[in-house]
Amino acid sequence: MAYKDFRDFLHTLEKEGQLLTISDEVKPEPDLAAANRALNNMGDKTPALFFNNIYGYTDARIAMNVMGSWPNHALMMGMPKNTPLKEQFFEFARRYEQFPVPVKREETAPFHEVEITEDINLFDILPLFRLNQGDGGFYLDKAILVSRDLDDPDTYGKQNVGLYRMQVKGKNRLGIQPVPQHDIAIHIRQAEERGENLKVAIALGCEPVITTAASTPLLYDQSEYEMAGAIQGEPYRVVKAKDADLDLPWGAEVILEGEVLAGEREFEGPFGEFTGHYSGGRAMPVIQINRIYHRKQPIFEHLYIGMPWTETDYMIGVNTSVPLFQQLKDAFPNEIVAVNAMYTHGLVAIISTKTRYGGFAKAVGMRALTTPHGLGYCKLVIVVDEDVDPFNLPQVMWALSTKLHPKHDAVIVPGLSILPLDPGSDPAGMTHKMILDATTPIAPDIRGHYSQPLDSPLGVAEWEKKLSQMLR
Repeated sequence: MAYKDFRDFLHTLEKEGQLLTISDEVKPEPDLAAANRALNNMGDKTPALFFNNIYGYTDARIAMNVMGSWPNHALMMGMPKNTPLKEQFFEFARRYEQFPVPVKREETAPFHEVEITEDINLFDILPLFRLNQGDGGFYLDKAILVSRDLDDPDTYGKQNVGLYRMQVKGKNRLGIQPVPQHDIAIHIRQAEERGENLKVAIALGCEPVITTAASTPLLYDQSEYEMAGAIQGEPYRVVKAKDADLDLPWGAEVILEGEVLAGEREFEGPFGEFTGHYSGGRAMPVIQINRIYHRKQPIFEHLYIGMPWTETDYMIGVNTSVPLFQQLKDAFPNEIVAVNAMYTHGLVAIISTKTRYGGFAKAVGMRALTTPHGLGYCKLVIVVDEDVDPFNLPQVMWALSTKLHPKHDAVIVPGLSILPLDPGSDPAGMTHKMILDATTPIAPDIRGHYSQPLDSPLGVAEWEKKLSQMLR
């Protein structure tokens, strides 16, 4: 099912009726962001957008909302576009267990067509525009950044491929915000403790599978490239960078090679974030770009980000839920049924589980708080019974309204870590967290009146399967 490159995936979207080309002239601001925001307001089955007539540019081409719906997410996985979300979740979980799939190495890549090493000017090469009215500048917000652990460079999984926002600050300078919970912050710290610059590479316009892997909260020593291979069912193709010992995604449209300058900080932000609020501005590290490659007539990929739901939420929904699901199953292999951590990158997580004894569900919630992703997210954890579908919000609300007793089932844990971008954290990066136990009380926690649960008619599961097939 692997897509050859970014263009191959766009062709699939077009063939499936999931790509809308806009050939009328549009202005970079506010048209591009406004069109994308409008699309995000229109539901969860919307197409990607492709702009090819942009005021002020002769041949710029911009793709947006590429992963911004469940049909496009299904197509990323090579599944029919109308595959139900819950089915996509369990198929993603199945492929996740195939990790690792070793990479396939290539000598050259399509992006080697054009190479620039002198008089670099990002403003000439990239069609740049602001997304939200209060953004502090132009941003690359769907670019993946590659860096390597300096203390253990031979462990392949410690080469990090991550998705980070980067502000264009000059002709060859970018600002980056390394959140402490993310791997890039570890690599920058290692380099600065040595007094060295950190070599990095940035890829724009990639196949969606590596973008998905780069935005998945893997363990520190798990390779995003090897996870991309697991998701697509065959080895992911990479090619070596020229200025550093880094692997680059073969199918990218544009590559920027550079280095994080040791000890240098510049004001970065504000930027409208996935929390639906501006991030504020802070002194952040600076990247100097030394080399650029790109395909002829490159396609620049961007996404709109703001109050959910936007492309970001579709892009990081299932792949945030599955690692949390797997890590909880490691602790409770016979109990955990499913996990929905799709809301604001997992600030809210809903866990469906069997229970073994009174208080068990609360322990599951506590374990979620201490998973790698839970340390920086999972501000609210809702635990429901095994027969409640965590992807079905009406069922979750039913469980909260009938099973939860505020006196017994709301647990607040004070003074825990959270990502600093959470506008409710105080101080930034600190918060209380809450577990809501909406499971049926069992012995020795005997209370309430739950002895006569209502059964569905016989044969519902068979009919659900039959009707789903008929409606495809």
